[in-house]
Amino acid sequence: MNEVASDDIKLIIISLITPTVRMEITYASPSSQNLSSSSQRSSSNVSMPAARPVKVIPLQHPETTSSSSAASSFGASVSKRIGNFKRMTWIQWIETFLPCSRWIRTYKWREYFQVDLMAGTTVGIMLVPQAMSYAKLAGLQPIYGLYSGFVPIFVYAIFGSSRQLAIGPVALVSLLVSNVLGGIADSSDESYTELAILLALMVGIFESIMGLLRLGWLIRFISHAVISGFTTASAIVIALSQAKYFLGYDVARSSKIVPLIKSIILGADKFSWPPFLVGSIILAILLIMKQLGKSRKYLRFLRAAGPLTGVVLGTTIVKIYHPPSITLVGDIPQGLPNFSIPKSFECAMSLIPTAILITGVAILESVGIAKALAAKNGYELDSNQELFGLGVANILGSFFSAYPTTGSFSRSAVNHESGAKTGLSGVITGIIMACALLFMTPLFEHIPQCALAAIVVSAVMGLVDYDEAIFLWHVDKKDFLLWTITSITTLFLGIEIGVLVGVGASLAFVIHESANPHIAILGRLPGTTVYRNTQQYPEAYTYHGIVIVRIDAPIYFANISFLKDRLREYEVDVDRSTRRGPEVERIYFVILEMAPVTYIDSSAVQALKDLYQEYKSRDIQIAISNPNHEVLLTLSKSGVVDLIGKEWYFVRAHDAVQVCLQHVQSLKETANAPYPLPDDKLSFLQRLLKSRGEDLSIAELESGAQRPPDFKDTDPKLEPLLYRKS
Repeated sequence: MNEVASDDIKLIIISLITPTVRMEITYASPSSQNLSSSSQRSSSNVSMPAARPVKVIPLQHPETTSSSSAASSFGASVSKRIGNFKRMTWIQWIETFLPCSRWIRTYKWREYFQVDLMAGTTVGIMLVPQAMSYAKLAGLQPIYGLYSGFVPIFVYAIFGSSRQLAIGPVALVSLLVSNVLGGIADSSDESYTELAILLALMVGIFESIMGLLRLGWLIRFISHAVISGFTTASAIVIALSQAKYFLGYDVARSSKIVPLIKSIILGADKFSWPPFLVGSIILAILLIMKQLGKSRKYLRFLRAAGPLTGVVLGTTIVKIYHPPSITLVGDIPQGLPNFSIPKSFECAMSLIPTAILITGVAILESVGIAKALAAKNGYELDSNQELFGLGVANILGSFFSAYPTTGSFSRSAVNHESGAKTGLSGVITGIIMACALLFMTPLFEHIPQCALAAIVVSAVMGLVDYDEAIFLWHVDKKDFLLWTITSITTLFLGIEIGVLVGVGASLAFVIHESANPHIAILGRLPGTTVYRNTQQYPEAYTYHGIVIVRIDAPIYFANISFLKDRLREYEVDVDRSTRRGPEVERIYFVILEMAPVTYIDSSAVQALKDLYQEYKSRDIQIAISNPNHEVLLTLSKSGVVDLIGKEWYFVRAHDAVQVCLQHVQSLKETANAPYPLPDDKLSFLQRLLKSRGEDLSIAELESGAQRPPDFKDTDPKLEPLLYRKS
């Protein structure tokens, strides 16, 4: 007996001297202050180890009787906006309605005027021939292109917020106008022109309404791949539509590639060499000048001078050689446009789809360019104010015989590269257009049509974005598919159908991603209390009997079925190769990491209740980690918090894992020791050794080991974040 007692005393001394790794068990449970009380809600009636002191990080549960957070947040937002209005000074009110006052008040004449004058003059020289070319593309007389580049420019300089955006006729909008009006009236009829002017009024109204109601965010649902595919296909259609001026014979007017190619082939016997040679020479010169202007800074003036050079060269050739097969622009009315109210309102209903489409194109092209230029020049731009400015420009332009206008990518780039600082450059461009209308229209009569066609083709060739297609193929096959679908449907089925199919496909992808959100199994990074995706971090380990699931999306009616199916899969099919802790045969706890979940609806709440009952029937407990305030309020109001139990809501995933680990350990100990002795039957020595064993068990659970821990393995400071692969 003395020898036995001596051995016991030695064991006690060794036990007390051996360094002990004590790790605090931290879990968030405002309704439970120790593990023994929380264990009463466990799915299995097992006796837990002696209660240990716990540090509680309280998870604040909202009161279900509180007012609706949505209503309160809306009221706070309204109150804040009203307060902002009350604090606005009269200068701020003027700046809101007249954005031009921002740069007028701070204009530096010595620094800005010279560069604004040069930039405005450069863009004006570029716009005159382009405006006539785009008017011909729209099926209108060249004079209406000049009208569209006159009044809208002055109006936008006052109401627009961008200081470098150059607005006026553009190729894509001109093609849309030609496509829709060609099916309603003949381009030679006066009604065709009236409809084009009415279309400008409708586009302006839609843009102004969207700006006032701050609806510019709607365009975010159209992906960049759709825009790129649409503009690429449209550029090809535009280029083919100008072939008739190069070939010397009429080509069918269509926005589909098949009728255009068919018409070109069938009329090949009418081919004429003079317009083809002149047009090809001018096109080659334009492309060379554009490339030189882009590649060499000291030659960048060539890019802006290209259209004017083409017009002068074409006119000179016609004056010298007088080729009869080259058609000329003809007589152009001289003088400024008269004020007139748009007509043909009886056709307004049929123009609504096209007006909406042109509005969308204006948002995509103009607002995108304006934001990029504003960022480069160091000032902020309000996209809704920009929409309103474009809308007012189109509305007032329609009263002076203008057809729909928007921001031009090429002219805006030239304006920026020329050093434009303020909207004064736009005013100067408008003055040049006025001078052209007053004094220069007789000179335009001898411009060959093939020269204007060459200007259009050279402008749209930059819209063929094959580099984007190659980029998407390497980066994202889904976006490449979207680009391909949009471009093919636009080419073969027409512009309107192409846009609808592209937008529909884009929304379908968004809905698919939302209905099938990303879900990750989380594991603990070695040496930390951080839990990350086990697929992204193979070194992260999980625990037997516990699965931690992170849902990376709002939970609502469209994706709840998918989430339930995936949770059932994770319950059955788990990777046991990286699992640690007490070895058990099945899953006892499912921890939902809800930090990324920003919203949960009533359908998801009901599904969560059904899932809880389903798990409860199989002795599985749900735990929820880190829900945000809005989600927790919804769960509290719906009774899910009380159903699951407040003690199963945690601040961190690590808190939940610690609590669940002790439950799993107790289940294993109960299974391995069917007849445990009660504590009051144990001797002092046995109780001391049992307490020592519990401390080691906790350390083992925390470290994920199955043996008494060594400091080198369990000290977070010594254990590497990620093990290096040999």
